[in-house]
Amino acid sequence: MLVLFGAFARAQDSALEITKRPMPETPKTAVSDSSVQVVLRVEFLDTGRIGDVTVLSAPTRELGKLAVAAAQNIEFTPEKKAGRAVSVTHTIFYAFYNGWIAGDGDLNNAVEPKTSSNPDAEKASSIISKAVETLGGDRYLAVKTQIGRGKFSVMRENQLAAFQSFLDVIRFPDMERTEFKQNGMRTVQANSGSTGWVYDGDQEILQDQSEEQVAAFKQGLRVSLDNLLRGYWKGEAELSYVGKRPATLGRRNEVVKLTYKDGFSVEFEFSADDHLPQKAIYTRKAVSGDEMKEEDHYAQFVEFSGIKVPLVIDRFENGDHASRINYESIEFNKNIPDSIFAKPQNPKELKKELKL
Repeated sequence: MLVLFGAFARAQDSALEITKRPMPETPKTAVSDSSVQVVLRVEFLDTGRIGDVTVLSAPTRELGKLAVAAAQNIEFTPEKKAGRAVSVTHTIFYAFYNGWIAGDGDLNNAVEPKTSSNPDAEKASSIISKAVETLGGDRYLAVKTQIGRGKFSVMRENQLAAFQSFLDVIRFPDMERTEFKQNGMRTVQANSGSTGWVYDGDQEILQDQSEEQVAAFKQGLRVSLDNLLRGYWKGEAELSYVGKRPATLGRRNEVVKLTYKDGFSVEFEFSADDHLPQKAIYTRKAVSGDEMKEEDHYAQFVEFSGIKVPLVIDRFENGDHASRINYESIEFNKNIPDSIFAKPQNPKELKKELKL
């Protein structure tokens, strides 16, 4: 009789059946990586309704919200035990691979995610996604322009040798104008893609940048944190995971690497604890022809308009403290005219300070 009862009970069991599984809406802001994933914990109630939906992981808040909204509209037939409907909880995911797909390990009608042939790249992408979320998520990715003001200091033997105030105007990904002022004299450097010009206010000289100066600007773009996190490098470099590296006492940093087509590479370190960027490390050739190891260290993260930025960026050359950028204020997404990056007709146009 017990055997018959057990067989009868099993005959009354049925698994959860998904009858309708809508996809999330298309995100309004650009996704920093073409292959990201949102993981949800979803409660399927015995009443045939969706209960609590919890985001376990998501690269951005927007993607998480879109996935939750889609999951709340799932239609299903409840799971049954001994003929009675029961409430169950399952983990599901919505993956974004240049478009939404859905899948999980235990629900029917699931679409399995694409597998990556490069696990190191997936690990590195995950580290970048966490850093982007920590810095502001969708707000960080939506930044198109940036205006920074502060002090630039030159260091010698760990001592302040000279400093000047600066105004730095950026239109991402490759337009920048920086004005320096010291003792009432202005120097201006502006770049737009593969062109650039400089103005020496002391001698009132306006001229095009040399090939070496333009190359230095492009190199600066390659090693910048924004270039990495906003994905401007895609199509020009490959991303990989290096591993963990000792940082301060008892702490370690996660290290990712960009390797460009010409062989140049730059490593970025992120705190394994709070995911904040810590360093960029690369090697360049000095004027003497010798290789020089450079490190940019990021510190004192402060939030402006919902976006965290490092107020201090220290540069080290072969281990020696060479310079410091100290931001006093940063503004995002202000309207910036193209004309400020174009070379003026004559030096007289640059006597007036830039007003934005």
